[in-house]
Amino acid sequence: MTMTQTDVKPAASSTDKPKYKGKSGAQIFHEMLIGPHKVDTMFGYPGGAILPVFDQLYKTPAKFILNRHEQASGHCADGYARATGKPGVCIVTSGPGATNTITPLATAQMDSIPILVFSGQVATKVIGNDAFQEADVTGISRFCTKWNYLVKDIRELPRVINEAFIIATSGRPGPVLVDLPKDVTSNICPEEVDDTPRAHIVKRKAGVAHAGHSKQVQEAAELINKSEKPVLYVGGGAIISGAWQAVRKVADKANVPCTTTLLGLGAFDEHDPKALYMLGMHGSAFANYAVQECDLLIAVGARFDDRVTGNLATFAPHAKIIHIDIDPSSISKNVDVDVPVVGDAKLCLEEMLQYVEHRDRKEWFAQIKAWKERYPFKYLDDSKHSKPQYVLEEINRQTKGEAIITTGVGQHQMWAAQFFRWRYPRQMITSGGLGTMGYGLPSALGAQLGQPGKVVIDIDGDASFQMTLYELATLAEYNIPTKICILNNDFQGMVKQWQDLFYGHRYSQTAMKNPNFSKLAESFGVRGIRCDNKCDVAKTVKEMLDHKGPVLVDFYVEPNEHVYPMVPSGKGLHEMELGTLA
Repeated sequence: MTMTQTDVKPAASSTDKPKYKGKSGAQIFHEMLIGPHKVDTMFGYPGGAILPVFDQLYKTPAKFILNRHEQASGHCADGYARATGKPGVCIVTSGPGATNTITPLATAQMDSIPILVFSGQVATKVIGNDAFQEADVTGISRFCTKWNYLVKDIRELPRVINEAFIIATSGRPGPVLVDLPKDVTSNICPEEVDDTPRAHIVKRKAGVAHAGHSKQVQEAAELINKSEKPVLYVGGGAIISGAWQAVRKVADKANVPCTTTLLGLGAFDEHDPKALYMLGMHGSAFANYAVQECDLLIAVGARFDDRVTGNLATFAPHAKIIHIDIDPSSISKNVDVDVPVVGDAKLCLEEMLQYVEHRDRKEWFAQIKAWKERYPFKYLDDSKHSKPQYVLEEINRQTKGEAIITTGVGQHQMWAAQFFRWRYPRQMITSGGLGTMGYGLPSALGAQLGQPGKVVIDIDGDASFQMTLYELATLAEYNIPTKICILNNDFQGMVKQWQDLFYGHRYSQTAMKNPNFSKLAESFGVRGIRCDNKCDVAKTVKEMLDHKGPVLVDFYVEPNEHVYPMVPSGKGLHEMELGTLA
C-alpha cells in the first residue's frame, strides 16, 4: 500500500524535553496522547486493569466515547481513521476487553488502517499466573497487528508510545497494540527518561517518503506512452497516501481509463467519462472486460486481491503490468510484475507526470463506450417490494453523492459500491480484506465524529447490523446524528445468493427471524422508521435526511434479488454471470 501523512511529532529537543519524573504511568500516557500526538477523540470501555488510565480520562479535554462493546470501540477507531486520515485510538481493559479487539485489529491489518489499541493488563508480577482477566494479548494479536508491545517498566512507556504512533502511521499503515500492566500505569516514574524512538524506528519513518527509483518511474512512463489499451487499476493505497489527485492528473494527461477496487472507490471521480467504476467479483462488466483486454495494467496502491483478479491464470492475459506500491513485499506477490515502482504512490505519480504523453486511443475508448452501453448496472422493477438498488439510487440522488457511506458486509455492501457514484476519497468506508460483518454501524459512528459536518450513512444488511446493533445506545447517549439504512430481506443475503446459485436453494441456516428494527431503535432512544412500500422510498429517504439526530430506517426489500455481475469462484473476470445485465 502507500504512506500516510500524520501529525506524529518527533522526539522533543534537549531544550524542551517533556518532564516525566514524578508522574504516574497513566498521567504520562494521557499527557502524551493529548499533547504531542494531538489525539482529540478516543473510544473504549473501562475495567479494573485499565482504571488508572480512566482515572486520568476523567478530566481529559479530548472526546471520549463509551461504547457498549470493545469490538465496536475498535471499529469506531477504524472508521475515524478512514474518514480523517488520522490514527484512531481505542482504550480497553485486560482479558476479554483486549481479546474483543482482535476482530477490529485484523480488519485494520487487512486494509492497512492506522489504529492504536491500548489494553490494560494484570500487574507484571502476576503475568503468567492465570490471574483474573489475564490474557496473553501480545501473543494473541501478533498475527493481526503491524507491531505490538508489552510495557514492563514505566521508564519504557514514553518511548513506546512515540514508537507506536510512528509505526501505525508510516509506510504501509496498520494497527498497533500496546499492552499496559496495571502497575506500570499506577507507578510513579522515578527519573527523567529518554522518549526518543529507537534508531531503526526513526529510520523506518524517514526511509519511506520517496518517489521510487527514477529509472523505474521512467520505465513505467515509457510503457504507458507506448500502450494502445492501458487501464489504471487503483486501490486503497492511493487514498491512504493522498495520491488520488495525482491519479486523476496522470489519467487526464495520458488519457487512460481508470478502475478502482472496493477500497479505492472515490480515488477517481466516477462522473469522469474515463471512469470504469469498481472491478472484480461484483465489479462492473465493462471494468472486468477492459482489464481482460488491456495491453497495460497500471496498479497503484493495490494488492491484486483474489476478489479483484478472479482466476489468476487468466487475469489480464494480454497485459504488461506496472505496480506502484510502498510495500516491496506486495510487489509480484500474487501477480508477476513487469515494472515495479517501490515508493510513495503520490510522489511516484507526481514524478511520472513529467514523462507521460497524451494519446487519443480512440479505438480503445470506443470499445469501452460500447461495453458501458451494453452492460450498465441495472435491475428489473418486477417485485411488489422495493429493490435494494432503487433504495441506494434514491439515497445517492437525494444526497447528491456527497454523503460519507459506511457498510456492513454482504449484498448491501456490493450494491452500495455499484449504485452510488463515488467522487471523493474517504467517502466509502467498508471492510475489504477481512469482510467483517457488523462493521457498518460502529465505523459510521467513528466517521461521524471524525467528520462532524458531513452526512454519514450506514448502509447495512439485517444480518450484518445485528452483530453490533447495541451501538444504537451509544448513538443515543451522545446524540450522534448518523443515519442507518437497513436493507432488510430476512436473510443472510450474500450467503443465500450462493445457496441459490450453487447449492440447489438449500437455505441452511440463512433465513432469519428479525426484530422490528424501527421499534428496537426507538427503545434505544433513536428515531425509527419502517418503509414497506416501494412507493414510499423517496419520501422516507427525505424524512431520514431531514431528521437532525440519529435515525434508523428499516427498508423491507425484495428477498430474492441477486448481485450481478458475479464472477464465480475459480473463474476469470471475463467469465462473469451477468444475470439481469445480460
